[in-house]
Amino acid sequence: MNLILLSLDDLTGDNRACISDPRRLGHLHNVHRSTPGDLLTVGIQGGAMGKARLTELTAERAYFTLETMDEPPPAPLPVHLALALPRPRMLARTLEHVTALGVKEITLLHTKRVEKSYWQSPELRAEKIHQHLILGLEQARDTQLPNVTLSKGFRPFLEERLPSLLKQYRGLLAHPGMPHACPRDVKHPTLLLVGPEGGFIAWEVEQLLAAGCEGMHLGPRILRVETAVTALLSRLF
Repeated sequence: MNLILLSLDDLTGDNRACISDPRRLGHLHNVHRSTPGDLLTVGIQGGAMGKARLTELTAERAYFTLETMDEPPPAPLPVHLALALPRPRMLARTLEHVTALGVKEITLLHTKRVEKSYWQSPELRAEKIHQHLILGLEQARDTQLPNVTLSKGFRPFLEERLPSLLKQYRGLLAHPGMPHACPRDVKHPTLLLVGPEGGFIAWEVEQLLAAGCEGMHLGPRILRVETAVTALLSRLF
């Protein structure tokens, strides 16, 4: 936890804050080994970052006085990530990784090779998704939560959402065997489409290319989804 991320509910007025959840308290006690008087890096969800003085720390509460809160969060990546829904354990890690890297728009997409049971996973509950996003923000020292959309049908996404997205973004389809390598140092807004384990099926690739997406690859190695997404974002931006 490189940033103590405060929600609006944590703010008590008069430039003060209080946290009481076991996870953040445990980090203050056991990792930071904080004591009253310490100056710590904090941020307000959706707002600025800065420093806060720890004024009291008990087993149940931590109290802070906000001092300098004038640092903006890091700039987001100019990308909308459309990711075929991974296995639940991989989803949790992937959400944390892409949030830490600065992705602010995420669509979780159903494709042929996505197991229907994945959509019933507790990891897709709003509170669980929120938890993973928070962990990513704390890791990267960021305060801006990504927006996550669930798209449970490939054809509705293809016909109803993709055309409007491609008016705003350059569509890049990451898939093994595409003729062109992943571009580097992209500056314009990009829609990055990444398939599931095993990739998109041929029909899905054909439809995405016909809609105006550009195919690309990461080389001859076949990577896990969480590794591929991290490598793609690092290379693109």
